[in-house]
Amino acid sequence: MIENVLPKSATSRTCVARAFAPASVGNVGVGFDILGHSMAGAGDRAEVRAIEEPVVRIAVIHGVVTDLPREPRQNTAGVALLALREALALPHGFELILHKGIPLGSGMGGSAASCVAALVAANALLDTPLSREALYPFALDGEAVASGSRHGDNLGSMLLGGLVLATHDRLLRIPVPRAWHCALVHPHWVLETRKARAALAGDYALEEFVAQSAHLALVLAGCFRGDAALVREGMKDVLVEPRRASLVPGFARVKRAALDHHALGASISGGGPSVFGWYENRGDAEAAAGAMQGAFAAEGLQSDVFVAPIESPAAALIEHPDDVVDHAAIP
Repeated sequence: MIENVLPKSATSRTCVARAFAPASVGNVGVGFDILGHSMAGAGDRAEVRAIEEPVVRIAVIHGVVTDLPREPRQNTAGVALLALREALALPHGFELILHKGIPLGSGMGGSAASCVAALVAANALLDTPLSREALYPFALDGEAVASGSRHGDNLGSMLLGGLVLATHDRLLRIPVPRAWHCALVHPHWVLETRKARAALAGDYALEEFVAQSAHLALVLAGCFRGDAALVREGMKDVLVEPRRASLVPGFARVKRAALDHHALGASISGGGPSVFGWYENRGDAEAAAGAMQGAFAAEGLQSDVFVAPIESPAAALIEHPDDVVDHAAIP
C-alpha cells in the first residue's frame, strides 16, 4: 500500500501512500451535524507524498471537480494536512494529488471525503500512525473551510465506517443490522453547503427541539436493538428538512417515492440535493432507488443512484489510485 517505505522521518527517498474515502449520508434526517453513515459506491482518492520541505503542496486536482483552490489554506484537504503536520511538529511536508469522485454541492460529503482521504494517506507515512479518532480534529479543521462550521457527521462515518455519532470531540460507531440498506439518489443539481446552511437561520420552537430529540433517540435505540419499527417511528425530521425542502427540486415527490417502497424513513442527505431512504433489505432499496430516480426525472433532472449497506466501509489505503476499492475491507 505504501511505496519505498523507509523510516518515515527520512525523506531523502520517495514515500507515497494512497487512500480512498467513501461518500456519506450526513445528518441521517434527525441527527443534524452529528449523525452520518458511509456510503460505498462513490468517493475521493488522495495520493500523498512525503517531501523534505516543511510545507503542504497541492500538485494536481482532477476528477469530477477540478477548479478547487490549490492554495493549501483555502482547500479542505490542504488545511487538514497543515493541521496534522503543525500539531505533530513534523520536520517534513506533504505533497497531495487529489482525485475527486464526489461532486461538490451534492450532499454526499464531497469536502469531507477529500479531508479524510488525504489524512488517511498522510497518516500511513508517519513514524507512529495515529488512530482514526486522533485524525478527527484535523478533519474538522478541513471541513470548516468548506462549510464554515466544524461538524463531523460526514467525517466520522468516513473515518470509522458505518453509522457514526460524531460530537465535537468524540466518535461513536452505532451498530446497524447488516441487512439494512440505503438508497441514495443524487440529482444533477448543485446545492452549495453554505446556501443550505443559510436556509436554517431563524427561530425554532422549543416543541420542535423536543420532538427532534425524541426522534433521534428512537432512531439510535432502534439501531442498537435492530428494531426497524423504532427507526420508522423516529425517522422524521421536524427541524431541518422543512426549511431545506424547497431547495431540492421535486423533493416531496422523491421522498414519497422512497416511502412508498417500505422505507424506514427518507430525507435530504447532508445539505442536499441528494435524497436517501433506509430499507430493511437490498431488494426494497433497489426498487426504491429506481422510483426515486424516476421522480427526479419527472422534474426534468437526471440523477445517479447508489445502493449500499448502511454498514458501509470506512476510508482505506489502496494499492493504486486507479484500483477498484475493496469495500469489504474495513481498516
